[in-house]
Amino acid sequence: MPEEQLAVSDLSEPELLARIFPRLNSSSSMLLGPGDDAALIAAPDGRALISIDTQTQDQDFRLEWNNGYRTTGFDVGWKAAAQNLSDINAMGGRATSLVVSLTLPPATPVGWVEEFADGLTAAIAALGAEECSVAGGDLGRGREITVTVAVVGTLSGGEPVLRSGAVPGDVVAVAGTLGRAAAGWALLESSVPIERLTATERALIDRQCRPEPPLQAGPLAARTGATAMLDISDGLLRDAGRLAKASNVVLDFDPKALALHARPLESAAVLLGVEPMFWVLGGGEDHGLLATFPAGIQLPQGFTAIGSVQADVMPSGTGVRIAGQAADTVGWDHFAD
Repeated sequence: MPEEQLAVSDLSEPELLARIFPRLNSSSSMLLGPGDDAALIAAPDGRALISIDTQTQDQDFRLEWNNGYRTTGFDVGWKAAAQNLSDINAMGGRATSLVVSLTLPPATPVGWVEEFADGLTAAIAALGAEECSVAGGDLGRGREITVTVAVVGTLSGGEPVLRSGAVPGDVVAVAGTLGRAAAGWALLESSVPIERLTATERALIDRQCRPEPPLQAGPLAARTGATAMLDISDGLLRDAGRLAKASNVVLDFDPKALALHARPLESAAVLLGVEPMFWVLGGGEDHGLLATFPAGIQLPQGFTAIGSVQADVMPSGTGVRIAGQAADTVGWDHFAD
């Protein structure tokens, strides 16, 4: 059978793994990698951060979108790495290993799986997670593609930055982008053919399919004295509400600062008839960072101020305001949306 026609059902599990393993990276943190019942990972700090995320076909991605874009295995592998690396970043840590569970329909092309492994490796390298490697995982059979990745990280002697440390008077800042992945999602789901999109609009699709979390910003924020921090995965307002609730404070955003994040979205917004601020406030999956810092300190490189922390004198609200006015919570909810 020609190589390009091979499906996963044409290979045994060992044969498929033999095509995956050479495409995965290695790092100094991996003492024993794929091949045994468990991997052995160094933990120089004596503590470990751990998180897990899942992507499911037709829930988190489509193999073919409404506008004609076809999701590659590389896209899914990249995103699987990026969203997990971002969770460790949001605690002020650095990722050291990923473990991947991959469920595949029998007709899945072998080439798609190879591209998936390439996407994992490429994201780890391109995003700057040089201490991280894929330590192993599991293959399974199912009706749809499902990718679950668990990530382990280290703090290197420091303390994790939690959601619960913000205090009145702190500066609210973000690192990374806002709304671009959500705009990309809207373009993918639109009826505007992929061929008609400008380079600027295609870049938004790239941000949805291959997010670029600012992995250097998390540890830098921790060293600089960030009082609270989290990954913006479900939308600025929704995630800000989580930080506000955990810290028992209010986050008040400056609309002029938020407007700067809306400018790169204007072309797509005009095309689709959407207000770009909707994506800035409600769009997730850029995997930037929302953090608070003590007033008067110089924000670390990569962060820009977007508001302030105030005392929560009306605890019945969402904990988020824009120019002093209560903000409705919008964003992604896995079960409500």
